[in-house]
Amino acid sequence: MITQTQGILPFVYAPERTVCGMTALAGLPAYLELGTVCGLSNSIRRHMQVWAGRRQGWTDSQVVMTLVLLNMAGGECVDDVRVMEGDQGFGRVLRRVELSGLKRKERRAEERQWRKKQKRAVPWPTVVFRYLGAFNNPVEEARRGMGHAFVPAPNEHLVNLGRVNEDMLRFGQKKAPQQKATLDGDATLVASSKADALWSYKGEKAYQPLTIYWVEQDMVVRSEFRDGNVPAGFENLRVLIGSLAALPAGSSVMEGPSHPDMDGRVKTPGCCAIPQPRRAGELPCGGLFPASTLSAKPDSSW
Repeated sequence: MITQTQGILPFVYAPERTVCGMTALAGLPAYLELGTVCGLSNSIRRHMQVWAGRRQGWTDSQVVMTLVLLNMAGGECVDDVRVMEGDQGFGRVLRRVELSGLKRKERRAEERQWRKKQKRAVPWPTVVFRYLGAFNNPVEEARRGMGHAFVPAPNEHLVNLGRVNEDMLRFGQKKAPQQKATLDGDATLVASSKADALWSYKGEKAYQPLTIYWVEQDMVVRSEFRDGNVPAGFENLRVLIGSLAALPAGSSVMEGPSHPDMDGRVKTPGCCAIPQPRRAGELPCGGLFPASTLSAKPDSSW
């Protein structure tokens, strides 16, 4: 950057030529600490095996944590990691905390991951894109297209990422136990200019992810990325069953009532939650039943 000459107003832009270590991302280290406390990094190491066989280079934990921090910093695309890399102060903090708590032998193992001394604090966009490409399911992707609703089945890496989220749900339930789980489902159109995006009912190219939210815990249980031409109510019984299975096992939330609550655009006439009669010494339990086993329920009552 070169010094800008003064214009009409009395100010100029000039580059700072000394390394001062200041950061515009001072809030992110607090989330790094939260990730350590809730075991996020350990959960990623345990479940994610995208680059498990690599002896050198970036690890699964480093790439996933970079994407988490990028989202918290307000990044809009993968290329925005360049902004994080350009923040010298944050880079120094990130490099320091990555070695925190490691024994001497473990630190040396981290250093041996690189042929040369590592200078970057976060993976470069090309590395992140390569990593994200491992989550595609080529066989299922080929079945997408206009004229029919279709949700590709997740591959093993995407399934494993869901297991990381389940670990976070268990942490949240352990710290703040809840006696019931109200599951709120919502499908939201996200406009997109990508070439492979499909047309939505609003007449624009978009995606329409479906997210299941645990109201009492203020946490996301499940999120399914969908094309824009997929109706909001498509295969929601499968999604609800998967969401109930993701709730912490063996905790009071599975013993209390579970109430799937879908908004007006995500109604699911194929299923409903029925509180079971209470027996002596037992809490009511929410059950998910196909509507075909129950009496017909008018759409207006959902």
